[in-house]
Amino acid sequence: MTGWRCALELDAQRNVISGSTTALADAIGRAADLRVYTEFLHNEHIDVRSSNAERIREVAEFGVTYRIDSTWTAGIMSLRQPIELPDGFGLRSSMSFFLYNQDGSQAIARPYLDGALSTALPGPSPILSPEDMPKYHAFDGWDQGTNAPSHNFIYDFDVLRFCVNDAWREVLHHSATGEVLSGSLAELVDAFSGGCAIKLGIQNICADLYSDEAIALNHEVFVQGGSAYYYTSQKLFIIGSHPLVRVSPRMPMQYASRNWDFGWLMVRSDGHVVYRRCDPYSLKFTDHVAQHAIRWFVNSSTSGVAQQ
Repeated sequence: MTGWRCALELDAQRNVISGSTTALADAIGRAADLRVYTEFLHNEHIDVRSSNAERIREVAEFGVTYRIDSTWTAGIMSLRQPIELPDGFGLRSSMSFFLYNQDGSQAIARPYLDGALSTALPGPSPILSPEDMPKYHAFDGWDQGTNAPSHNFIYDFDVLRFCVNDAWREVLHHSATGEVLSGSLAELVDAFSGGCAIKLGIQNICADLYSDEAIALNHEVFVQGGSAYYYTSQKLFIIGSHPLVRVSPRMPMQYASRNWDFGWLMVRSDGHVVYRRCDPYSLKFTDHVAQHAIRWFVNSSTSGVAQQ
């Protein structure tokens, strides 16, 4: 299937009104791209002091998607700088790693990029819902005063649609040691040589983020690749990823102190993965080497517009 379609739609109380969570999980498991359509009023969601009650439609791109235990799905906006609608950007440069779960619950982690000094240590913070915004329900707060505050919440969007594009095709699946389980490296190389986009489904790459007492859940994280290389004699394929946001997998997905980070991957077809991790509190980088089972997907056409 190609083109955008609505796999799941929720109402303002997050009841399913069309599609299903199963349909969404199946699509994400096929590496489908995810965009989420919402509707809200300017003076309810953007500026509560404004007299402007104009309805706004938003479609947000979720560049990183999760499928946990083959049933639960979530997406993260991995490329977003906060916009101060309708004029420009927010006061401080940061990333807006918004996270949406299939049940409509949401979260935000915001690593600042401006180098300001932290005024607190990581840990629980007061629960702060925005004033005069009754549709915004904050659950908790984490790491206020650090370089990487986060919290989990629900905003009662008037409409919430999970739109997917199933244009990706799996061409190779190998174990953590590079043993081919299905497909072939030759098919991946042929598609890559013809200019196809590549997406990676990487298994259990967030396992180290679990606390000692937590029960680890099997998970697969999907992220698109960028520049790729093929060593023709060694028959070794290598690709660098788009930005990856890692969060300790659970159902639902939530941010907390030190349970998330972000960075970039270098991935090889023998299962060798190097994660260039950015510590969100210090913005310092370290490289971490591991072996992972990976599914490789190709797409010859990634354009499209979300359908209502």
